[in-house]
Amino acid sequence: MTALQTLTVLGATGSIGRSTLDVVARYPERYRVYALTAFSRVIELSELCLTFNPVYAVVADDASALLLREKLQGGANATEVLVGEAALARVAEEADTVMAAIVGAAGLLPTLAAVKAGRRVLLANKEALVMSGALFMRAVREHGATLLPIDSEHNAIFQCLPPNHAQGLTAVGVDKLLLTASGGPFREFSVEQLQSVTPAQAVKHPNWSMGQKISVDSATLMNKGLEFIEACWLFAARPDQIDVVVHPQSVIHSMVCYADGSVLAQMGQPDMRTPIAHALAWPERIASGVPALNFAQLTALTFEAPDLQRFPCLRLAKEAMTAGGTHPAVLNAANEVAVAAFLAGKLDFLGIARVIEQVLNEIPVSAAEELATILAADAEARQRAHAIVAHYLSKTGEG
Repeated sequence: MTALQTLTVLGATGSIGRSTLDVVARYPERYRVYALTAFSRVIELSELCLTFNPVYAVVADDASALLLREKLQGGANATEVLVGEAALARVAEEADTVMAAIVGAAGLLPTLAAVKAGRRVLLANKEALVMSGALFMRAVREHGATLLPIDSEHNAIFQCLPPNHAQGLTAVGVDKLLLTASGGPFREFSVEQLQSVTPAQAVKHPNWSMGQKISVDSATLMNKGLEFIEACWLFAARPDQIDVVVHPQSVIHSMVCYADGSVLAQMGQPDMRTPIAHALAWPERIASGVPALNFAQLTALTFEAPDLQRFPCLRLAKEAMTAGGTHPAVLNAANEVAVAAFLAGKLDFLGIARVIEQVLNEIPVSAAEELATILAADAEARQRAHAIVAHYLSKTGEG
């Protein structure tokens, strides 16, 4: 019989967090929700706490904590409400398994805390590896943590690689990793059409149900760029060992090309419960609630090369990974600021890439051996990005 596992979900109210809890609810004999965390969606978090009765709930500030306690009082719920970054780290350190699903740079420190505690870490927060890849993977090795990828692409590659792939890709006969990309909602748009894309258009992904930030990243192909960087670290791959191919149907989630000419692909519905269930139960398999593919209904699977002229964010991510050091952290920080500005109507769609490229050009690369250096680069990049956005606003006469 499988031992009961305690589970902390960092970012419980997001799409990954909710999908995780959907899978977990099917197996009360296997999983006990230890802690749930959220940044701003306190009402949604209270509903999840009433359903799953975690030991702890963590929110960002005292006002949110007061509201959450009010929502939970008077019932049989015994959840204790905690506040702040130290509490995030605590609940990440104490559970057997941690779903790291906080979006953006905010997820780095609690995810790293789980790693340093030697936990089983289900990594949905790609920014943790983008910002601090070398440091993060070193911590995984030194503290004996189990790191399992949740992004559908990385989970697909993980499933297609041999168990001994840690020996090195070349050593186990792997020639290339192929990351698939849907191409987003604007795959066929001209540059002129991209110029007038609105936030409402950008958050409507054709295949996946995701949050606003990641949906915009998918539309710019920055999401694929961040995944490219993450794949380099997860699988100890050189940038030249990874290719990106646009696959609009999102049925093949990624592929591994072997030296003998074989290509292994992982296929499935575009539903994050599949990789979540895979990682939760690994090395076992459990039902996820996702229906199987009906191959008789698949009309076509098509592929094409990404257009780096219309979607330069992918090029910028590849260049940042090749440059190394703090450059990926700078890329990520500038992107977060630029996307937030776009969603707020302060920057046009093509301006996202312009802001990122300008920040990368202005901030020199430093060695990323210490967390303090990485966080300083992140802060500097955000400051520069905000200044560049403000400059664009002043030129257009807005704001």
